Amino acid sequence: MGVFSALTTAVTGMQAQSYALENISGNIANSRTAGFKRVDTSFSDLVPDSALNRQIAGSVASYSRATNTIQGDLNATRIDTNAAINGDGFFVVDQRQSGVGASTQFANTNLYTRRGDFDFDADGYLVNGAGYYLKGQKIDPVTGQVIGSQPDVLRITKDQFPAKATTQIEYSANIPAYPKTNSAVSTTLGSELLNAGTGFGTNPSITPGGTGTVVGSDLTTFLNRSIPGGSVTVYDTLGKATSVELRWAKISNATAGPPAVADTWNLFVAENTGATGAAVAYRNINQNITFDSTGKMTLPANGNIVIPPMTIGGTAISPAAAPITIVTNGTSLTQNGDTSGQIDARSIRQNGYTAGTLDRVSISNEGQVIGTFSNGQVVALAQIAVARFNAGNALKRLDGGAFEETIESGAPIVGLGTAALIGGNVEQSNTDIADEFSKMIVTQQAYSANTKVISTAQEMLRDVFNIIR
Repeated sequence: MGVFSALTTAVTGMQAQSYALENISGNIANSRTAGFKRVDTSFSDLVPDSALNRQIAGSVASYSRATNTIQGDLNATRIDTNAAINGDGFFVVDQRQSGVGASTQFANTNLYTRRGDFDFDADGYLVNGAGYYLKGQKIDPVTGQVIGSQPDVLRITKDQFPAKATTQIEYSANIPAYPKTNSAVSTTLGSELLNAGTGFGTNPSITPGGTGTVVGSDLTTFLNRSIPGGSVTVYDTLGKATSVELRWAKISNATAGPPAVADTWNLFVAENTGATGAAVAYRNINQNITFDSTGKMTLPANGNIVIPPMTIGGTAISPAAAPITIVTNGTSLTQNGDTSGQIDARSIRQNGYTAGTLDRVSISNEGQVIGTFSNGQVVALAQIAVARFNAGNALKRLDGGAFEETIESGAPIVGLGTAALIGGNVEQSNTDIADEFSKMIVTQQAYSANTKVISTAQEMLRDVFNIIR
């Protein structure tokens, strides 16, 4: 039976090498397929049971060997919604069943892929080149909180981003110890002060008898005895923009006393710079602001200056229910010597904004879908779902570079782990053409050798049949 066994063994060898060639062919065909994982071939010997001194080499069987966990090269595409996983893990995706737009029905099953060439379709879904829909969790753009606990198909619509009313103005500046106002004369003591009791028809200070307002008829006098402190645009709840102009006036210089007097300033906000007569032009914020001998602000103690309710250009700002606070933290506003005699406003920033529309979307290293809006806001819109497996090579392959969970692969572990997402990139096939051609040559030689075994066995059988002639 040896010759006949040799024929059978040679046939299994040809079948095994044919299977290997089929895998090599598929690998080469998909050498340019994004996210493709090559399939290698492993061989296993099949040995019949026999006595110890009569064992034979036996036949062969071929099996596939997955390379799902071997990463391919990353290729920059410059498409913001493309993403590649640098490290372990798979994108969680789903398949469309029916419907369009908001009524699209999905299979509601989790599939996994490394193919990250995602882009928006007409309905705002992120779909890769094989037609799989990206899954994740939405993030509330206002609160920044993740919505839900399970990944769902992501749909990013161009809804308007709501406006936010200004509640804080971060103010960083240095006020000169000696303000060079238009009225200041270096040889005249106190000429740099507001001196509200002289030249004003209505006292703008907050001292007893003061109104805390600058009226139109006193506007020129006030401007000559104060210095500009910068301006900032603030927003109301509807996103309407209003320019807030600040102006500082020094009330008193420090004296040892008794009673001791600190360097004291008043801050004014422009309400109507074109005011005349008794109409209010500037409004005092009704708070003395004092500094010690080192230039550190001592009052208000918490470093926060609250703007009183007022109307600027017909728009009400800083209502009692949501006042605007000028935040200095007690350190960003100082009073030090400055030869210019003017305020050095290093930074004036506020936290409000008008409504905006979505301009562009990108993907961060942490897997967040980041939206950039026309109002300048950059916020996270969604968290992309990424899954890892203890046995990633045991996943079952599907069309389009997708995989599904198996018993052998284990349950998915949700999260990036030590991996990172690289936006604007796509992972390429992990097929090495040179290696595949080398394997093809070896496979061809092995196949030819098996055919030679069959030819030799045929000749031996022919010689056996010729014995009886």
